[in-house]
Amino acid sequence: MADEVFSGGVSVTGVEPGATTITIKSTTNPNISKQVPVTVKSRNLLSYGPAEGNGLTATVNSDGSLHVKGTASSQWAGIRWTFPCPVHGAVILSRHTSTDGLTVSVKCLDAKGGQLGAQINTGNAVTVPAGTVSLRFDILATEATPTAKDVDLRVQRESGDTAHEWMKPDVTSLEGGAMS
Repeated sequence: MADEVFSGGVSVTGVEPGATTITIKSTTNPNISKQVPVTVKSRNLLSYGPAEGNGLTATVNSDGSLHVKGTASSQWAGIRWTFPCPVHGAVILSRHTSTDGLTVSVKCLDAKGGQLGAQINTGNAVTVPAGTVSLRFDILATEATPTAKDVDLRVQRESGDTAHEWMKPDVTSLEGGAMS
């Protein structure tokens, strides 16, 4: 019997992140099947965790959302996390909860930490620029005179041009710091 070649590959979407198995069965011979272990990853490609700086403190809630508290030291001051870029191509940033006075964005960085292209803002699908090796997720105060915040944020960066329901990212233990 000749090997069959399939084009397009196989796409598996999991409901929840974690380890599981998929079963592949032959349609021509029901006695042939194979179980394959798979790891389902979050569609949320951000990485974050505890952070403190410029008057703001971020902690991670039990559901994986970020709790941001404090009063920023000035307009455009805030906290950030830098992490390796997990995917290239089209991406969208969405914010499923918001609060007046805080903005979120993602910047694409080259190997030397320089910004490539425009920052990624919520609601805009963009293509990650060539040469991107890491990302910087920022939460910044937008008010000229910042006011106290005590909010839970659910921010998501995912592949494609459509925002889906928020999902906890795989990495919620990355330490962040102050915007400098």
